[in-house]
Amino acid sequence: MKKTALASAAASLLIASSSLYAEYPDQALVQQARQQAKAFAMDLKDTLMKGMKADGPEVAIRLCNEEAPEIAANHSKAGWDIGRTSLKIRNPDNAPDEWETKMLLDFAERQQAGEDLSTMEASLQDGDTFRYMKAIPVGGPCVICHGETLAEPVKEELARLYPDDKATGFALGDLRGAFTLTYTAE
Repeated sequence: MKKTALASAAASLLIASSSLYAEYPDQALVQQARQQAKAFAMDLKDTLMKGMKADGPEVAIRLCNEEAPEIAANHSKAGWDIGRTSLKIRNPDNAPDEWETKMLLDFAERQQAGEDLSTMEASLQDGDTFRYMKAIPVGGPCVICHGETLAEPVKEELARLYPDDKATGFALGDLRGAFTLTYTAE
């Protein structure tokens, strides 16, 4: 009897604590979203790293400005819309909406409590609309253009392409933002 009550209480607690970022999503859509986010992240990273290796960070900044939206558009098909967002945005087109802001704040809180950013995700099923977010931790190459100390040519290129840039001052392991996906059933 005690075991059953304890298991029931634990299940209720798990459901209550996860409802903020789960809300009973379709697990097939969660799997698809994970695959979409991973593919988008790989294409974006490959493009930026090739530019950085070939011509330096200033070219990678231009590629991010010009090609990242195109890469996102190429991955936004078959009902999916994919992008990136952050609490500290570089591109105003990537500003978080209310749900995204709530999830980014939740990710930050969970990280402070000791949870690993690389495993953080959130999803929401609302009628025919499914939403998913995957946290983006700051990695080694990220600090070149998003770090606390930037080279002067990087600062100049950022000021030229993103005059209202807020996406600097990050350290390794910080929450940079999240991949954000929306699926609408057709």
